Amino acid sequence: MVRRLRARVGVFFWVALAGVMATPAWALASEAQAALPEANKPWWFWPVVLLFFCFILGIIAVLAGVGGGVLYVPLVSGFFPFHLDFVRGAGLLVALAGALAAGPGLLRRNLANLRLALPVALIASVCAIAGAFLGLALPTNVVQICLGATIVFIAILLAASKNVERPQVKAQDAVGRALGMNGVYYEESTREVVEWKTHRTLPGLILFILIGIMAGMFGLGAGWANVPVLNLLMGAPLKVAVGTSKFLLSITDTSAAWVYLNKGCVIPLMAIPSIVGLMLGSFVGVRILAVAKPKVIRYLVIGVLLFSGIKALLKGLGIG
Repeated sequence: MVRRLRARVGVFFWVALAGVMATPAWALASEAQAALPEANKPWWFWPVVLLFFCFILGIIAVLAGVGGGVLYVPLVSGFFPFHLDFVRGAGLLVALAGALAAGPGLLRRNLANLRLALPVALIASVCAIAGAFLGLALPTNVVQICLGATIVFIAILLAASKNVERPQVKAQDAVGRALGMNGVYYEESTREVVEWKTHRTLPGLILFILIGIMAGMFGLGAGWANVPVLNLLMGAPLKVAVGTSKFLLSITDTSAAWVYLNKGCVIPLMAIPSIVGLMLGSFVGVRILAVAKPKVIRYLVIGVLLFSGIKALLKGLGIG
């Protein structure tokens, strides 16, 4: 089942990307002209800069324990002269690539649970499509202001949230029981089989309406919101919440990405260097993680998010 799901999601993503690559050269040229800033620089300058920038971003994302998408959109839109629509389209593909790479392994280890993920994914995917249409319909400065406020909120949430490794769920609620939101996984650190179940399931599902809209509207990977809701509200163990959240991105972000692809807001000259850079940076980040102090990096990222969120707010207001 995992292999079939992996194949379907993988085909879905690569067919979408192939569709972009098959776009006529004149169309890509006109889109690239609109997306990339006008400057006396060769065509390869900004893709190369973006590749190295995303490589560093991939390292930081692993060390801080956050998804690459939540860093990509505010930083690239704030510090690069690209149009916000193209940054959001590339941001969704960045988050999607990381989720597709990690999802199958998480499912095999029962750290991502299908019964927990699928009802949530159904809600979030539909809302992500609505959020993508909404984001493309609104004026850029309005989206920029909303993005800035959201990024500042994410930074505060990351600073204040204290995830619980194994929340105490005394009794499963009726909705969680009807949807079969329970399971087991093997905890390698203690060599024991951990059983878990959810509670407060309905409020959690309602919150995923808002999470889906925000993911599609801003092009953010929604792991920053998925994990607290699954862990702190619904009572899933932290490892299951993180694993399921990562798997969810492969479904939710795919839905929103189709909208941006259809509207011509995904440029290969931006998306491919971004994905390659972040994936390579993630591999290096995993190695550095063994000797680094993640807490210090985490607070560094919170500071960067606050700065980029305020910058996005000022840019949307026409000040910065």
